[in-house]
Amino acid sequence: MSTLSIYWILFIGIAIISWIVSYSLEQKFKKYSKESLPMTGKEVAEKMLHDHGIMDVQITCIDGQLTDHYNPANKTVNLSKDVYHGANIAAAAVAAHECGHAVQHEVAYAPLKMRSALVPVVSFASHWMTWILLIGMLTVETFPQLLMVGIALFATTTLFSFITLPVEVDASRRAVNWLQEAGITNRETTEMASDALHSAAYTYVVAALSSLATLVYYILILMGGRRN
Repeated sequence: MSTLSIYWILFIGIAIISWIVSYSLEQKFKKYSKESLPMTGKEVAEKMLHDHGIMDVQITCIDGQLTDHYNPANKTVNLSKDVYHGANIAAAAVAAHECGHAVQHEVAYAPLKMRSALVPVVSFASHWMTWILLIGMLTVETFPQLLMVGIALFATTTLFSFITLPVEVDASRRAVNWLQEAGITNRETTEMASDALHSAAYTYVVAALSSLATLVYYILILMGGRRN
């Protein structure tokens, strides 16, 4: 079986898994958005930050769906409109998760520091690697060094994807534990929040595996070109 055939099998397989994970995530958030809570996502975020003694993080409302994120550069918890205004399990879980990242930042959580340090490197790599990889594959038999450079750049994005995994899992763990300890969720609703966040975590797993599969594909092309 050729290298290209192996890649397409992996690519199609991962694409199918990615669709299943995304669909499952969307359905679970719809389901848990119907489970009401007395606090909105904004109020949950405010309380979690306050309970952890974090007073210098701003909470903002942004457009989009599931676009929620924490920005360590300007210390903002950015919540989508549905989460910001929503008074339900899904909104509380997402808001607490993003505040989990703020807590990580506050306590200097090592994987988050490592991921933040890689951001400028990944930004540079993402800007150049597509063209370098394309030209490198075309010239692999005569100038394999160029493809090696492209692979090195792509490897930084793959490393970033895998470092993201413990960061996201830890943020979810902090979120679920705090929601229960703060009395915002009971035993049943805590399980719902945990389920929603676990589904979200699977998207990062799929992204990391997809990046790894693509990296292996480029390495196989390099090895094949050098043998020729």
